[in-house]
Amino acid sequence: MSQQTGRGSAPEGVTVWFTGLPSAGKTTIANLVGRRLAEQGRRVEVLDGDVVRTRLSKGLGFSKADRDENIRRIGYVAELLTGHGVTVLVSAISPYRAVRDEVRAAIGGVGGFVEVYVATDVATCRARDVKGLYARQARGELRGLTGVDDPYEAPLTPELVLDTAEHPEESAARVLALLGGRPAPALVGGTGGAWSEAGAPGRTGGGS
Repeated sequence: MSQQTGRGSAPEGVTVWFTGLPSAGKTTIANLVGRRLAEQGRRVEVLDGDVVRTRLSKGLGFSKADRDENIRRIGYVAELLTGHGVTVLVSAISPYRAVRDEVRAAIGGVGGFVEVYVATDVATCRARDVKGLYARQARGELRGLTGVDDPYEAPLTPELVLDTAEHPEESAARVLALLGGRPAPALVGGTGGAWSEAGAPGRTGGGS
């Protein structure tokens, strides 16, 4: 996608919004993309949904209303940064389609918006379980885990779908290609990959 505005050669900000189930690989890919963009001299910020919950959204729970409010707060910060020419990488489960569309509309008023669906199935996420959420849910210690006993509404028309049969580096390369205005490389599956979603301390619910 183009990174130019009508104001000379000033770079246009863009938000890349990674959505998907817990342990899908969102944070891993976002951090890889962020590092590559920083190496290219781009102004970039990564907003992780779990980290935001410990600060900007501290005190919010995991009801639908609270999850939506968390996404609106992340979206507002992303909108401000995007409006100042920053490339913002948001990694958040963001399970509900309506509030994702709301955020898309707001950010689209000041810059670009790219929705990336990290389409890892629940069985794979459960096998990874990098934060132990699926194990806790299975033991009855956690309720409201997105994709298990709380809904996840997949995007209908995302700009990019990532299948985590590919290596995270390959997924990151596809995102970078899209940001660079080139067609994303064809999906190369079956390579596995080292997936690890760094996050905040343990949660009582399963989804940002």
